[in-house]
Amino acid sequence: MAFHIRPAAADDLDRAADVLAAAFDTYAWTRWTIPQDGYRDRLRELQRMYLGYALEVGVVLVDDGLRGVVALLPPQAPDPSPKFQERVAQLHGSRLAAVASAGIPPHPAGAWNLATVGVHPASQGLGLGAALVRAGLDAAGGQVALETSDDRNVRLYERLGFSVTATTVVAEGPVVHSMCTPIPTIEAAS
Repeated sequence: MAFHIRPAAADDLDRAADVLAAAFDTYAWTRWTIPQDGYRDRLRELQRMYLGYALEVGVVLVDDGLRGVVALLPPQAPDPSPKFQERVAQLHGSRLAAVASAGIPPHPAGAWNLATVGVHPASQGLGLGAALVRAGLDAAGGQVALETSDDRNVRLYERLGFSVTATTVVAEGPVVHSMCTPIPTIEAAS
């Protein structure tokens, strides 16, 4: 199945956040990091905030039907504003200390961060997630790192050229797999 993947526009972000909220509703990491009180509203607001930040400093891609989205941050992305960080802390609420102490290793220096990719549950299994990741890798044009808490995602990312670089067992939380693509080699002109 062919998908038309394009750069997101600012007016795509609300629908893209809805897609991510639906895609991550039962995801182990978000269930662990976001308080259950108002979980879905918190999750959707966090997704919308992060998409806005990624659109500002990185790359956000969607398919024409807005059924899936991928967001990547460049290696030297600036820190979000203090107001942004304060709101993120509020949304994580009582889970903030646990998130901060999770002990996930940093990405390799110079690697892009595949911050999120998600496909609406009604469109999963069609290859859209893989198409979005491939388009994101092309847009980044360099080494890309990510984390996932789903073993099915590990297999998908491995098929797309990622390798597991670390596995972190978070105390009273999910297992987090850190993954990265190889550093691209530049072929010498002959």
